[in-house]
Amino acid sequence: MKRFRRHGHESQRDKHKQDLYQFNKTVEHGFPHQPSALGFSPSLQLLAIGTRSGAIKLYGAPGVEFMGLHDENAAVTQVHFLPNQVELVTLLDDNSLHMWTLRAHNSMSELLEIGRFTLSGPPGAPPSVTRVTAVLAHSSGELLLLGTEGGHVFVVEVPGFRELEENNISVEDVQNRIPEDYVGRRNLECVETLHENPLNPRQVLIGYSRGLMVLWDLDRQRPIQHFLGTQQLESVWWMEDGENILSSHSDGSYCQWTVTGEDPQTEPEKQEMPYGSFPCKAISKVIHPPFLIFSGGMPRASYGDRHCISVIHSKTHEALDFTSRIIDFFVIREPSALVVLVEEELVVVDLQSDGWQQNTHYSKKVQTIRTHKYRNIKLRSHVPWPINGGQNLAPDPPQRDLLLTGHEDGTVRFWDASGVCLYPMYKLSTAGVFLTDADPNDNMNQGSEGEWPPFRKVGCFDPYSDDPRLGIQKIHLCKYSGYLTVAGTAGQILVLELNDEAAEQTVEATVVDLLQGQEGFRWKGQARLDVREEPVLFPPGFQPFALVQCQPPAVVTAIALHSEWKLVAFGTSHGFGFYDYHQRNNILVKCTLNPSDQMALEGPLSRVKSIKKSLRQSFRRIRRSRVSMRKHHTNNALLRVVTLQEINLAPVQRKIEARSSDDSFTGLVRTLYFADTFVSDSSHSTPSLWAGTNGGAVFAYVLRVPSLERRAEDPVVAHAAKEIQLMHRAPVVGLVVLDGKGAPLPEPLEVAHDLARSPEMHGSHHLLVVSEEQFKLFTLPKVSSKSKLKLTAVDGSRVRRVGVAWFGSRTDEQLESSLVVLTNQGELHVISLPSIKMMVHYPCIRREDVSGIASCVFTKYGQGFYLISPSEFERFSLSTRWVVEPHCLVEPSSELVILSFVLVIRQTATDQSQSSILKLEVDLVHWKAAFHYIILI
Repeated sequence: MKRFRRHGHESQRDKHKQDLYQFNKTVEHGFPHQPSALGFSPSLQLLAIGTRSGAIKLYGAPGVEFMGLHDENAAVTQVHFLPNQVELVTLLDDNSLHMWTLRAHNSMSELLEIGRFTLSGPPGAPPSVTRVTAVLAHSSGELLLLGTEGGHVFVVEVPGFRELEENNISVEDVQNRIPEDYVGRRNLECVETLHENPLNPRQVLIGYSRGLMVLWDLDRQRPIQHFLGTQQLESVWWMEDGENILSSHSDGSYCQWTVTGEDPQTEPEKQEMPYGSFPCKAISKVIHPPFLIFSGGMPRASYGDRHCISVIHSKTHEALDFTSRIIDFFVIREPSALVVLVEEELVVVDLQSDGWQQNTHYSKKVQTIRTHKYRNIKLRSHVPWPINGGQNLAPDPPQRDLLLTGHEDGTVRFWDASGVCLYPMYKLSTAGVFLTDADPNDNMNQGSEGEWPPFRKVGCFDPYSDDPRLGIQKIHLCKYSGYLTVAGTAGQILVLELNDEAAEQTVEATVVDLLQGQEGFRWKGQARLDVREEPVLFPPGFQPFALVQCQPPAVVTAIALHSEWKLVAFGTSHGFGFYDYHQRNNILVKCTLNPSDQMALEGPLSRVKSIKKSLRQSFRRIRRSRVSMRKHHTNNALLRVVTLQEINLAPVQRKIEARSSDDSFTGLVRTLYFADTFVSDSSHSTPSLWAGTNGGAVFAYVLRVPSLERRAEDPVVAHAAKEIQLMHRAPVVGLVVLDGKGAPLPEPLEVAHDLARSPEMHGSHHLLVVSEEQFKLFTLPKVSSKSKLKLTAVDGSRVRRVGVAWFGSRTDEQLESSLVVLTNQGELHVISLPSIKMMVHYPCIRREDVSGIASCVFTKYGQGFYLISPSEFERFSLSTRWVVEPHCLVEPSSELVILSFVLVIRQTATDQSQSSILKLEVDLVHWKAAFHYIILI
């Protein structure tokens, strides 16, 4: 029978979708990946970072962020703001120049590219003639001076990028005016640097790589003075008095020259080699005074591999030692701070703090933005309690959205994700529980007394993980009770409790054998982590009190925490179990390992046999698919002649081959779920645990949890109740129980805190099983199939991430629950509950971005995060009601550029049906306020 659509009903349904769902990518969080250039505007008080991928990012006050992306796939090598303007110029490694502006529109500024330019030389000229090596944005805001590899200086008018040929400075004009014995047989080489006289903008200093510096008069088109350096030039700094010039060189020396007008000057007034007469590395950049600050210059043989910036003031000398390559640095006026961009972090050093030169707690004067190698991401919405631990730098709203990130060094970082900015709140380290090579009391910032050069470690990036087994894989936080569970790479599951006081205690460990003594299996992977037997002092915050160690110590693939029942469930590639952290004992172990699955026993260090077996299985599936196609050739031919009128009957579905039970990792546990529902009969609900595996199996266990009065004495008892095997054996990636009204069950303790209504226990409950290929609804307690929605058979995609979210319109308080799904194609789908019908879908992530798809997490109210690089998040929203996005405005004026931003968060008003708009406006009139965001990150 044909089904005819009702047009009125469809239009009403479409309007309902528009009221609930809207996809937006709103803001990026984190440290720019692979930074390559740094710029700063004192007038706008904006910092700019360019990257190797062609991105340009601007940062100001908290919430003030702009982002642009060049069309060319080329690295940004230089960034220059036009003085007292809202424009900036970028130079790419393909030799193209790009002009950007902050253009205001509807009370909001946008970073827009308004022009691009590439120097063109005379016909037949080599590329070096026009390859740009140095850029000077003239203080007039109307000119760019471009020094090239061939030694020429081109003058270009901006913003139109019109070359002023009559003002160009050719290398021949310079060579003709210097002594012949200085020129010799070598040319001047490339233009290394261009500097404007701080007292006379019509005078420009041109520095050539060979060592020559020329003071040039732009009006009279002639040189004023020559400085004949003999060492290869690296950088130049013109002091504010206009009379002294500092140059740094490739031999590790710096020189001071005096602007006298007497020509030429053959010797510097002063020459210094800070780190002795032994061969040293080049000083790539120098700044002076009142602090003498320079990068490089280390003795080549002993410390040539160090990344250092030396700071000398009065009688104090320190060499700031970084763990990654230095990109660039600058000082804030006065100077009050040193800003250093390195490959893995941005470090700000306070140069005016009391006693900074002798402060042993160096972290007090060094704050960083750093890149984190994220291993696991977890987001909790509307957390009702604060996290302090002495590290809370964020404002203190009554409820927060917390972003938790697990890292390869065993740390978990808490970020306040309530607004546009990610505020760091708390850092938890799990390494102290275990015996590793690192001493938990080590301070990497301490230098040895009397050491020369006087190194001092700065920043927080550590390129070496102490032990890869410490890596955090799974996180589960109960925001109502303050319990936290983290699981790691070596089968460790830690249970922690929030405490506002420091405590010294031992952590009780329980070893769980997931193989249950099965013979014939030999673990070939990593060893279990050794636990410290002596008490460990844990600071205020989350403190571990219980530890479960799985044997074999494989990666933990799933965890679940129920803080009301005081239970934690865990799973690996070998099976699952759950632990009573109130009585500190293990309750149940279930081995899910397939006897033919040897890959699960090899661990992460043995992959050769795994690859061979995977290839064999792929070819077997291809052969089975070809046989199946021949058998059903006639039926498929009939499908191809379906008329357009019949398309609405049912979508054409792909033939999906059932996966073999011999496929690798079929016993791997993908998801764990606690639920109070009807498992044994339809009249009494009971606590239960549900587990889904990679082989399409679902296991259900009924739990007997003692009453609160008897909880400490009576044990928790579990017994097997149900088992489901999906026909296609597709991996189970999600499990959800729906109550009598079709709504997902609330989180533990959510009802007790009056943050959710009690679940409907009248009427039948349903179990929604989400596999990679389809969504299937079962009635409880009979576990009979009720309905399903196919995904893979329709469009060929597979489910990768799934979550439950609540959506509402801006004009109605009522919320609807839906399933949010991300596929391996990078598409987002919203599926209605309990009808499991496709509502909307949006493209979100490139299908090639496997790490981005794997890292995606969803919030309870339709927002999400995913990694766009190892250190950056993209934030998006599927909801029309809850959107967090920055609205920034840059307003230049004659005296002061005022920078402000408006953060708009659409949220439900508690006392009215209309949605409220929360606006926050900040006017920036001081540098420290502008740089607050950079420092806090």
